[in-house]
Amino acid sequence: MIVGIDLGTTNSLIAYFDDDKAKVIPNKLGEALTPSVVSVDEDGTVYVGKTAKEYGMTNPNRTAAVFKRSMGTGKMFTLGEREFTAEELSSLVIKSLKEDAEVFLGCEVTEAVISVPAYFNDAQRKATKKAGEMAGFVVERIVSEPTAAAIAYGLNNKNADTKFLVFDLGGGTFDVSILELYQNIMEVRAVAGDNFLGGEDFTEILEQMFFKEKDIDQDELDSKTLAHIRKQAELCKLGFEESKTSVFKCKIGEEKYEYEISIDDYEKSCQLLLGKIKKPIERSLKDAHIKLADIEEVILVGGATKLSIVRRFVSRLFGRLPNTSINPDEVVAVGAATQAAMKERNEAVKEIILTDVCPFTLGTDVVVTRSGGYKENGHYLPIIERNTVIPVSRTERLYTASDNQSHILVKILQGESRYARNNVYLGELEVPVPIGPAGKEAIDVTYTYDVNSILEVEVKVISTKISRRVIIKNEDTDMSDEEIEERLASLASLKIHPREQEENKLLLLRGDRMYEEATGDTRHIIEMQMNVFEEALDKQDKARIEEARRDFKEFLDTIEDSII
Repeated sequence: MIVGIDLGTTNSLIAYFDDDKAKVIPNKLGEALTPSVVSVDEDGTVYVGKTAKEYGMTNPNRTAAVFKRSMGTGKMFTLGEREFTAEELSSLVIKSLKEDAEVFLGCEVTEAVISVPAYFNDAQRKATKKAGEMAGFVVERIVSEPTAAAIAYGLNNKNADTKFLVFDLGGGTFDVSILELYQNIMEVRAVAGDNFLGGEDFTEILEQMFFKEKDIDQDELDSKTLAHIRKQAELCKLGFEESKTSVFKCKIGEEKYEYEISIDDYEKSCQLLLGKIKKPIERSLKDAHIKLADIEEVILVGGATKLSIVRRFVSRLFGRLPNTSINPDEVVAVGAATQAAMKERNEAVKEIILTDVCPFTLGTDVVVTRSGGYKENGHYLPIIERNTVIPVSRTERLYTASDNQSHILVKILQGESRYARNNVYLGELEVPVPIGPAGKEAIDVTYTYDVNSILEVEVKVISTKISRRVIIKNEDTDMSDEEIEERLASLASLKIHPREQEENKLLLLRGDRMYEEATGDTRHIIEMQMNVFEEALDKQDKARIEEARRDFKEFLDTIEDSII
């Protein structure tokens, strides 16, 4: 069985296809969403998901979140005494999802389709694939999130020549994709987006409104307090789902704060963010050569689209209500699982041909001859234009630029600027050429971009037939085979918290955090209740533990609001 995984910035999900439809698999806590958070405690035990998120409230320096934004960059995250890349942290999240699936399905699961933002570049997509492989999966395909969402909505069953726009605003990334369906072909016409725009930024706006209103200097606050404020900002944001006002409650030291915010004031403060959303929409329409009026349906994807100000913004922009018939949090995982069923040729799934596009222009650095014979370095030659349908292979013939040139260096670049220096460097290839006058020797440069958005570059010398080929690796994450094996062994040696103890550990961590937040008699009562729960755990009587867990959870739920 091939499963579908939505590896999100804020939350991740795993789904499978059964009984003619895709279904989300519950995690060890019985919930659909697993927070994309990883913690390592002082004993070296790893926590993933909601437990890690709770642990991070009191131990922010041992916890990592929002690391998806750093995929493919080589950035290191320090959790206590250990360091991790974003890929390694993501692999721990995926490994947790894999375990949940195997327990739920009662069999080993080794193959997966994993979704990525449409605007993820080559390095980020390869990093995602690598994370899946490190978690023990054979990654069958990397699928763009908007394409997965379109599949989930069953738009392949609609009439031919349907044009629709997928508006995907997740926790940390924003994508807009324009797709067109005709017969059994679903074609991505254009994609655009912003890898640093998402629900986390809307949460930060509330934090900044709070700091300004209460005249608080956030630089003077410690990491625990900032983590507490971030959590309360998130709760305040969720409050707008059911009301036109929401109250920001938090505690700094011994002082309690309350700040009531209206939806209108919040929307005004978010105008810059909403303005950033417009640009990718305009760009994708222009690249697809489609007018706004030609879009027949707008689909909302991603948890951040549940924000009322986002839905109002989309409705005003497109002049219609968007389609939200499937839970925006789950739609990508459902689509990825449906894509997995297509890979398995499941008879219950209507076969559909999916076409995707290259989200960025890919090219190289060339020398341009100006009038009068003056040669100018540093110009950009596009080889594969952005929004070209993939898989694709394009070849450009280039010539030596100077007399007695013995080598040609091909820099592999990604971006839209006409100057090479302004584009993203992906790698390079160098080939020897026979010495001669400028322009005599030639090379063919071939860029090949596959369905998993993996770039392969080949450079071939015409006269000597010498060729060089490379599958691009981002310099920051390039490791030898020995280093890769060493990192895998290190990850395998980590102590993962036992899943059967997850609910108990989560409640204990929540109790610890609330004890730190409380004072006086409330703190004493929390300690007493925690002792009762820990005594029940020590008895190792399953029925008694379940009863004590219910009682302890009810107690914590009752007093949490009174602490803040």
